[in-house]
Amino acid sequence: MEAARQYNVHEAKTHFSRILEQVATGEEVVISKAGVPVAKVVPLRPEVRRTGRGSLKGRIRINDDFDELPDDVADAFGMC
Repeated sequence: MEAARQYNVHEAKTHFSRILEQVATGEEVVISKAGVPVAKVVPLRPEVRRTGRGSLKGRIRINDDFDELPDDVADAFGMC
């Protein structure tokens, strides 16, 4: 793995747009203050593309009395 590019604070402020372009292409950038690394700018994870909609069909069962609250639970919440 290639080392992250490093910029001091002044360079980072001056070239912020360029740094964002680098990060958008997958690079990591380190920002340093007085030669000491203080922050790392990394790309956000790409959106997860979910496939297989309905993959749990037939595996989840909801009872007919799902919406009915048992008396002891209702009592615990002061609903009786």
